[in-house]
Formats: sequence, structure tokens, C-alpha cells
Amino acid sequence: MHAATVIYPGTFDPITNGHVDLVERASRLFDNVIVAIASSERKQPMFTLEERIRLAEASLSHLDNIEVCGFNRLLVDFAEEKGAQAVMRGLRAVSDFEYEFQLANMNRAISKMESIFLTPAERFSYISSSLVKEIASLGGDVSQFVPDAVVPELKLRFNK
Repeated sequence: MHAATVIYPGTFDPITNGHVDLVERASRLFDNVIVAIASSERKQPMFTLEERIRLAEASLSHLDNIEVCGFNRLLVDFAEEKGAQAVMRGLRAVSDFEYEFQLANMNRAISKMESIFLTPAERFSYISSSLVKEIASLGGDVSQFVPDAVVPELKLRFNK
């Protein structure tokens, strides 16, 4: 029997406590969790790919069955190369479901890759990277929403 590997793709711009919660829970369900950070130039991320990888590695360093890496191609091809059996996605609200359902069906149609959905703990269900950046840009305290490694990077970015 082979080790079960799941890939958790996203932009992680920046990684939040909700992301960390999902990775921690996935690390208990799977032998290996690959946090795959998309370059996502189309989304024009605030942090570079290298910065997002560094912040994710620092935020997840307490877990020993995690790999963090960047990618810039079709997710199903990247997942196949990494030997992942499934893609994991987080659902914060019903509004996330329609888009994630469409992606899951498309991924399965082109590669037979299965998708697994996890919901974050209730205390993280309202957190998004976009909201965190907006709060930080206005000088708000985001320390309860992001890992410790992210807070100074946001302050530096917004000079607040």
C-alpha cells in the first residue's frame, strides 16, 4: 500500500490561520500534505511566490509531514507529478461551494483527480487573505487572523 498524499493548492497571499487549521487537520488524515502555492500572476498577488513559500514554511514548521512548494502550471499535472491522490480545498461558506464544485468536476474530467473538501474551524470561517490585507492596509491589527510570521511582513508592506 502506498502513502496517501493530498495536495492543498492556493495563492496563500498571505497564509492565514484558517489555512493553517486546514493543513493541521489534513496532516492527521493523510500521510503527506503538499501545500502548493500557485504563482497566480493573473491575481497579482501582493507577496512574491518566494515570499509566500517562505511564510507558509514558517507557519507550518511545526508539522513534519508537510511539503510547501510553488507551481505555475495546470494543477492536475502538478498533482500527478507529486503523486497526490486527491486535491484538498477549504470551504468557508456556501458561497465557496459553487466555484469549488465546478473546479472539482473539471479536474476529475481532465485527470480523474478526486477533490476533498474540509471546512475550517468555526473561529476561522470568516477569515480570508483579502480581508486580512484590507485590514492591514488600514492599520488594523491582524495578529488574531494570521500566523506570527505574517504579521511583521504585513506591517512592513503597509508601513503601519
